[in-house]
Amino acid sequence: MASRLNPYLTFNGDARQAMEFYKEVFGGTLDLNSYGEFGQADAPNADKIMHGMLETTSGFTLMGADNPPGMQSEQGSPISVSLSGDDEADLRGYWEKLSEGGSVSVPLERQMWGDVFGMCTDRFGVPWMVNISTEN
Repeated sequence: MASRLNPYLTFNGDARQAMEFYKEVFGGTLDLNSYGEFGQADAPNADKIMHGMLETTSGFTLMGADNPPGMQSEQGSPISVSLSGDDEADLRGYWEKLSEGGSVSVPLERQMWGDVFGMCTDRFGVPWMVNISTEN
């Protein structure tokens, strides 16, 4: 396998819901493994996600998990997930789904560099940047 770089998101208890949401947004195949499946069947976090991976037909890979008990993370800092390309219909569709129920910090609109760009934070606290390349 060739090396690859992909986001791995950490959640404070709602990784299952978040990863299922991203499957609705991007489509693809979602595999979720709980802590209970890996030898912690009686632990209070047995139903929480130890590892999740979404692989899409567009070639995206998004991974995520719940923090183990006693570990907390600050959502959205210091990373944003960036989506970019020239397929306006796909990227606008992702934007609409990701921003629904979240907050928009930069509306998806033409920017000074000529592309259409926006920034939002989804309902799970993950910040996203979407850039739609345009011919200048």
